[in-house]
Amino acid sequence: MREMRSVILLLVLLAFTFSCKQKEETPKVEEKQEIVSESLLKNIGNPSKGKAHLPRLVTQNGALHMTWVEQEDSLAVLKYASYKDQNWSTPKEITSGTDWFVNWADFPALAVNGETVLTNILQKSADGTYDYDIKLNLIAGNKVVKSNFLLNTDGIPAEHGFVAMRPYDDGFYVSWLDGRDTKNKKKEDNQMTLRAAIVTLDGTIKEDTVIDSRVCDCCNTAIGITYNGPIVVYRDRSKGAEEIRDTYIVRWVDGSWTTPKAVYNDQWQLNGCPVNGPAIATQEENLVVSWFTASQDMPRVLVTFSQDNGATFGTPVRVDAGMAIGRVDTAFLKDGSALVSWLEPLGDQVVLQAVRVYQDGRKEAPITITTTSAARASGFPQIEIMDTTVYVTWADLQGDSSQIEMVSFEL
Repeated sequence: MREMRSVILLLVLLAFTFSCKQKEETPKVEEKQEIVSESLLKNIGNPSKGKAHLPRLVTQNGALHMTWVEQEDSLAVLKYASYKDQNWSTPKEITSGTDWFVNWADFPALAVNGETVLTNILQKSADGTYDYDIKLNLIAGNKVVKSNFLLNTDGIPAEHGFVAMRPYDDGFYVSWLDGRDTKNKKKEDNQMTLRAAIVTLDGTIKEDTVIDSRVCDCCNTAIGITYNGPIVVYRDRSKGAEEIRDTYIVRWVDGSWTTPKAVYNDQWQLNGCPVNGPAIATQEENLVVSWFTASQDMPRVLVTFSQDNGATFGTPVRVDAGMAIGRVDTAFLKDGSALVSWLEPLGDQVVLQAVRVYQDGRKEAPITITTTSAARASGFPQIEIMDTTVYVTWADLQGDSSQIEMVSFEL
């Protein structure tokens, strides 16, 4: 499916010119909404330098944590810093290399458990364009706990990536797309799989298992932790020739993974990968999932809530104003509402939007965070919430280069 990526992306963008009548069960978009003044936004400086991109944000221990990649010619450097009391810590170089797979959609993940930080890079394993392994890095304060150790231990030169990670008990739960089965001799047996494992605070990997044996090839995964345990959301791929690529969920319940099921049956039939995965946030037994779909030739962003650890979901709410690009993120607010971000066209521009959505289906007017680009290099913007402050970061393209921008605003 790799050769179809550029074609599929182009088709999704061209879909902006299409029109299609919605089915009755598809949530309707409200009438034109007023854009909240951008004067609410506060620019936040950040410690990235030079050609910087692929930022990741998480909040933990009353601080905002960020990783990013800086590049100088063929050298890529993964860096980390934390932000607290309006000050950034001195950036730390986690690792560097000239043999990485650096990709706009398959970016390093980040999770923090106490004082321990887990992140990853993708390192080439063979000459094939998409032959690369997942290398993990653990640091605690100024101590390197374990560096550049393999998450996937199959030893097969194939694609391994699209990592998601969350703190879990005394360690981390990690999910990823694993292509070891795409190198089978029989073409019909070639499948991208979804795997999950626990990474302990000392870097031990355990309970590595397949949780879905056939998934979309190159959409990011997302992981959350509820009262029941870990939950993974991702883009599935139906069996046979039908090629339905809807957002699915797998939950850890009573000591085992549940059977994969659709978060919502969009019935998006697509003979390729849209490179546009879902986002998830959790709050006790509550979940919010946002995702992009273009079923019925209508690109849009949908949001749905669950109040029972992901066992069931409410009716999805559509949040975009029309013909969205996607690249979603989401975060819970203290009152149980959620903030969702995405990219969409606005006139002759592409903008990063954010909107507050409530569990009863209500939504507020969207906020335009910034103008940006639909180009792949603009990546996947990130949102995080700490107390009542929302932090947003993205890669701002500067010709052939890029820099990381960050803003905050109060709710």
